Amino acid sequence: QVQLVESGGGLVEPGGSLRLSCVASGFIFSIKNMAWYRQAPGKQREAVASIIVGGRTYYADSVKGRFTISRDNAKNTVYLQMNSLKPEDTAVYYCNTSPTINSYWGQGTQVTVSS
Repeated sequence: QVQLVESGGGLVEPGGSLRLSCVASGFIFSIKNMAWYRQAPGKQREAVASIIVGGRTYYADSVKGRFTISRDNAKNTVYLQMNSLKPEDTAVYYCNTSPTINSYWGQGTQVTVSS
């Protein structure tokens, strides 16, 4: 049974930082490209950052230079370090494979950037 469990979200002021974690189980994590996605209220879910098996990373223009994705295959975990957060980063953040597998979506973790 596949599980993706996101954590690390919260309320942070503009300019602050958060580190999200996603622990995977039920599949061979090390051979999967992984990504972080987010969905803001009233908007479609969008890809934020991805990391392929070899370690190369890709970022949406809106987060480039502020967010860093990484992975620890020994811990079956993918991370998202978010710095210089902006109110427009407010969303529920999810991890999934890249491309996504619908049955893999977890509950996500809420990130709210507000003063």
